[in-house]
Parts: sequence; structure tokens; C-alpha cells
Amino acid sequence: MEVRGERFEVRGARCEVGVGGIFLRIIGGRARGRTLKSLGGLNTRPTSDKVKEAIFNVLSVKLQAAQVLDLFAGSGALGLEALSRGADFAVLVEKSRQACEIIQANAALTGLTSQVKLYNRDALQVLKSLSGEKFDLVFVDPPYRQGLALISLAMLGEGNYLGPNGVIIVETSREEQIPVEIANLSLRKRARYGDTEVWYYQLTETGGREF
Repeated sequence: MEVRGERFEVRGARCEVGVGGIFLRIIGGRARGRTLKSLGGLNTRPTSDKVKEAIFNVLSVKLQAAQVLDLFAGSGALGLEALSRGADFAVLVEKSRQACEIIQANAALTGLTSQVKLYNRDALQVLKSLSGEKFDLVFVDPPYRQGLALISLAMLGEGNYLGPNGVIIVETSREEQIPVEIANLSLRKRARYGDTEVWYYQLTETGGREF
């Protein structure tokens, strides 16, 4: 695993399995059933198994050999799930130093370390530095109700990040609204699971054939 940003070792962090009653695990692919660590006391909001399963059912045909970008990665669960299910490589971005320690631990637990590049920096700053790199799947799962989903989506739409059939998956609270079209992106699918809204965007030029 290549790590950019602060230098650190996976030690001294308080690790827990499950947060707020949500147990983190890989639910499909070659690392299926592996339990993931989360950081006790960290203000994170892990994606539930129900929502994760729904997302990856939608994305199933796009996972093989995919290049993945996971912004606001938290425990790394979404990026690692994609790798477990056949994605080729994942760039994970997380500004919390302690959360990055957990991502490193989880990558080791799942045997996926060699397929991960980890940035311990602010997601929007890293996004600027990645302009021109192509991704097939981009996960945007920021803290709710801070406007970060909209800002990230606008940057992704204005930049040159997606491959021809790439998909951006955005998680927000159900109260948050983001445009159907923004920059060069168009909404292809939208689904609600409790308090979570999941939005799927593609380049407008794909013409809406994917979903």
C-alpha cells in the first residue's frame, strides 16, 4: 500500500468492531465475511450492510477491473468492498490520521493492501491533485448536511475524472438535495434507504443508457 500525507504506523488507535450497532464487514467477493475495524469515538457514519448491498447490486456489471476512487473513505469499507468484488485498484482518501490507521489495518485484514493507495489528506485537496486521472467508480460519502456532497460533485463534474462509462455514487441524508444535472454530469438513478439517499451520476454524454 502506498500512503500519501502524514507518516504513521497502525498502533495506538482505539479500534472497535461495529459502531453505533452497525457491524462492518465485507459482504461479497473474495474477502466476503471478513470483519472490519472501526475507530471507537470517531465521528463516522458507516454505510450499513443493507445500503452497501443495494449499491453493489446496482454496480455489479461495472466492478470487474475497475479503477476506484473513495473520497471521505472512513474505515475504507466501500473501496475495499469494490476490490473484494473484482475492482483492480482503489485510491482511498481520508483526512483523519486515526481513520487512515484503521484503513491500513482493514486492507491488511482483507488481503487487499497491494491494491490500495491511501491519501491522509483533505478529500477536496486530493481531488484537485488527481485531475486527469480516470476512474470507473467514484464513491462520495461525506459527513451529512455540510454541503460536501454538492461541492465534491461539482468538482468531479468540472474535472476530468470519469472514464466513458464511469459512475459517481453519492450518499447524502434524505433532507439534502443535489441537482439532477451539474456541470457535465446527469443523475441516472436515485434510491432511499431510511435516512440515506443514494444518487448515481454519469457523464451527460453517455445518454442515460447505463441504468
